Amino acid sequence: MSAEKPFAPSCERNQGPILEVLQRHLGDARRVLEIGSGTGQHAVHFAAAMPWLTWQCSDRAEFLPGISLWLEDAALPNTPPAIVLDVDGPWPRAAFDTVFTANSLHIMGWPQVEAFFAGVDAVLEPRGLLVVYGPFNYGGEFTSESNRAFEQWLKDRDPASGIRDIEAVDALARSIGLRLIEDNAMPANNRCLVWQRAA
Repeated sequence: MSAEKPFAPSCERNQGPILEVLQRHLGDARRVLEIGSGTGQHAVHFAAAMPWLTWQCSDRAEFLPGISLWLEDAALPNTPPAIVLDVDGPWPRAAFDTVFTANSLHIMGWPQVEAFFAGVDAVLEPRGLLVVYGPFNYGGEFTSESNRAFEQWLKDRDPASGIRDIEAVDALARSIGLRLIEDNAMPANNRCLVWQRAA
């Protein structure tokens, strides 16, 4: 691995369990939009394992050079160049049958979470899937002490961020015609949630 590529140990740890969920649902997928591709590690792992689909990376402009290093190194035919996407800004004028994001909703402020769902509404096809990985609270309660400590770390870094309540996020999903079809327990007290859009 070349030294200049960004590397997140958490991506290395969680990509296997996430891939199991994706492979269960994306057998018929053609075009996936990843929101907040971060280092680019997830993209190359998932695209290599699912060569029948096109995996479109996106993130804020400052992350694109690092993502590009991963994409160029892997040289996969199904990973086009990453595109600039800030949830508050313009979204691509394209349709996708799947939108995926990992460890992003708790980094954003709540207005950005709302903007995320508005963007998903614009790009997701009928019967399309939204797959979200990360920590969530249930009934306003932390699911673990480690998540409580993580929340404090997030708030110290950015008071607008924080672990989201599943009920509030699901309400946003339902407002754009999505139905929660799977809630998977994942390592390190995370979840992998799968919503499907109505036909």
